[in-house]
Amino acid sequence: MDFGTALKDWRTRRRLSQLDLALRAGTTQRHVSFMESGRSVPGRGMVLRVAESLELPLRERNGLLHAAGYAPTYPETQLGDPAIRPVLDGLRRLLDGHRPYPAIVVDRYGLLVAKNDAFSLLIEGVAPELLEEPVDTLRLALHPRGMAPRVRNLDDWARHILERLRNDLARTPDDRLAAQLAELTGYLPPERPPSADHLGFAVPVRLSTSAGELRLITAITTFATAADVTVSELKLETFLPADAETAERLHTPSAVV
Repeated sequence: MDFGTALKDWRTRRRLSQLDLALRAGTTQRHVSFMESGRSVPGRGMVLRVAESLELPLRERNGLLHAAGYAPTYPETQLGDPAIRPVLDGLRRLLDGHRPYPAIVVDRYGLLVAKNDAFSLLIEGVAPELLEEPVDTLRLALHPRGMAPRVRNLDDWARHILERLRNDLARTPDDRLAAQLAELTGYLPPERPPSADHLGFAVPVRLSTSAGELRLITAITTFATAADVTVSELKLETFLPADAETAERLHTPSAVV
């Protein structure tokens, strides 16, 4: 895709007019129009300003630079590279510090990067093949041989996961993410209206475990200041007790081995 077409596509997805984008990027509507039509060739700095104004993820900023004929600005370090080890070590300390509550680190597709010991309580009875690396935590959550049979409010929990994926796709198109959404949707019956206690902004998962029923709310942290593509796409997902009973069960010494 050429730069002008890519720019117009992203601007449309962000629901911005040419004037809106021009004001954000510190340029003129005429210049934006010329860039989209190919009548003006933007400099590297302008491409980066436009990408930032569109709030593009780092991977997509590199893509826009490539479309304009420039080399990527943001490195993409592999997880096994020693250069990224301090980041992963820091994340593992955060995971351990979150105990006795479960916590995980996943990549942009929900593949498991790291976990703490408390996560084992959530995956009791899961089919062994779902725990083979790389572990897809989204599949793990909704697969009939995964956590799904033990989720007491599966309709609401599944809707929460699928809506998050749909929102991600609406903001940033991705064929692999679209395939994941189709796969996960296939595991579930047709969606029903939300239950009376469905909050939307904070959906607790009600999970049957050997420690009793746990009601957990998830919180997701991303690294907005990251300058590396891989780090910017990591997500720290923590599971917090939604009631006193859950907190007490998780603090029981036998709950987490």
